[in-house]
Amino acid sequence: MTLLELIIACAILLILSSAALPIAKYTVIRQKEAELRRDLREMKDAIDRYKDAADRNQIRVEIGSEGYPPDLETLVKGVQLGASSDRKIRFLRKVPVDPMTGQADWGLRAVQDDPDSTSWGGKNVFDVYSKSMGTALDGTKYSDW
Repeated sequence: MTLLELIIACAILLILSSAALPIAKYTVIRQKEAELRRDLREMKDAIDRYKDAADRNQIRVEIGSEGYPPDLETLVKGVQLGASSDRKIRFLRKVPVDPMTGQADWGLRAVQDDPDSTSWGGKNVFDVYSKSMGTALDGTKYSDW
């Protein structure tokens, strides 16, 4: 009787574990999507804070940049606060890694670029998007976020 009970218990465990596997898979995907949203929000917020500081003449900006940062590294390195101040203001601690591609390589858009453009003009950073060509659980492309 014990061997039969052991086989039945193993079969039940096998059925329960096979039901839990897809749930675990989707949980990992949801975590990556939440991390992608958080990283995009963080970078876009840093770009907005840079733009606000430029509009209030707290930092010096290049002519023709519309007050946007030249690249993401400028947000990390920081810019000089005021004309004669030795203080620097940083807008990001580091450029986050894209959880979908595993690299810190993000797609950038300039003010002069088309809204759906995938090539960056190279003058300023107006928008950031993921270079992943994958599809999210809600059916949208990660690059459209």
